[in-house]
Amino acid sequence: MGFSGHLVFARSQRPLLEAPLLADIAPEPDVEAHEWPSRPGGWRTLQLKNGIWEYEMLSGLVEWTGAPACVADVSDSAVAFVAGLDTEGRHWHAWLNMDNAASVLLETPEDVDDESLWFDTPDFELALARKRAELDAEVPVTARHALAWARAAGVHTTAEQHHIEELLRTHATFAEDLFASLLDELDFPEAPRS
Repeated sequence: MGFSGHLVFARSQRPLLEAPLLADIAPEPDVEAHEWPSRPGGWRTLQLKNGIWEYEMLSGLVEWTGAPACVADVSDSAVAFVAGLDTEGRHWHAWLNMDNAASVLLETPEDVDDESLWFDTPDFELALARKRAELDAEVPVTARHALAWARAAGVHTTAEQHHIEELLRTHATFAEDLFASLLDELDFPEAPRS
C-alpha cells in the first residue's frame, strides 16, 4: 500500500507545522506529519497523512508565508492532484500519473449494473481513452501556469514548457516522486543529498 495524504510545499524560515492553520494538527496522536529535507531558500515540503488538509487551507498558507505555495493530494502513491496558488490569487492545478488519474476520474455510466464487468469492455476502454485525451489537452495550459507560478515564487527558472509537459505526461510508480520531480523541473533549488 502506498502513501495517501498531502504534500504541502511552501517557503518559510519556520517549520510548516508552526503555521497557525496547522496548529491543531501536531498534537493529534493519529496524525503522521514530517518534513522532507528543506530546499535552499527556505522551501519546505510537509508530508501529512490521514487527509487532514483541506484545499481552502492553501490560501491561509500563502498568507502566512507571504509566498506562493502548492499542495499535492496523493492517493495510494498512484495518482496526485496538485493545486498551486500565488500571492495574487492566481491558481493552477495538475494531475500526476495521468493514466491513473483518468481511471479515477472516469464515471461509471448509469446503465451499468456491475462495475467490475464494465472494466473489461470496449466501452470502458473507449471512455478511458476519451478521459485521458481530455486530461492531455489540459497539459500545455497547466505547464504554462506552473511555470508562471514558479516565477511568481521568485524562482529564476530556465525550464522549458515542453519539459514540464513531458513530466506531466510521465508515469512513475510513486506519484510523490513525480511531485518532487516537478518542483525540480520548475528549477526550485534541490534539497541537499544526505
